[in-house]
Amino acid sequence: MSNSILCAVDVSHGDEDVRTIQKAARLAALDGAQLDVVAVIPDYGMSSVAGFFDKDHHEKMVADAKVLLDEVVTKALDGDQNANVRHIVATGRAYEEILKLANTTKPALIVVGAHKPDLSDYLIGPNASRIVRHAKCSVYVVRDT
Repeated sequence: MSNSILCAVDVSHGDEDVRTIQKAARLAALDGAQLDVVAVIPDYGMSSVAGFFDKDHHEKMVADAKVLLDEVVTKALDGDQNANVRHIVATGRAYEEILKLANTTKPALIVVGAHKPDLSDYLIGPNASRIVRHAKCSVYVVRDT
């Protein structure tokens, strides 16, 4: 069994994932596990949409996502905890990249947030739902209160 926990967040949601990160950090502390926090940005490079963006658009998106990820983790955790967290930014479809990363790092647990659902996402969001269904490890879903 791996000694890491993978926490997936959406940096475009602002502070909505602070509770998710805090829960993941508490779970990691219980097991003395490494906490990895991942944010996934969309990949426009493979579609016809890519032609509408500057060539360095992807690099700017990654840089912005790293800043936003650091900000949300800093809001969620104190400086000592944050210093030990691995911040990861991936590109692609959120659930695919999270599952791919989980297959590579083999975490003991994946922690995801379930925000207030829309009608189309009645129980949990589409990314969280796919992660729950396809992950090879346990998945902990943090619900909004």
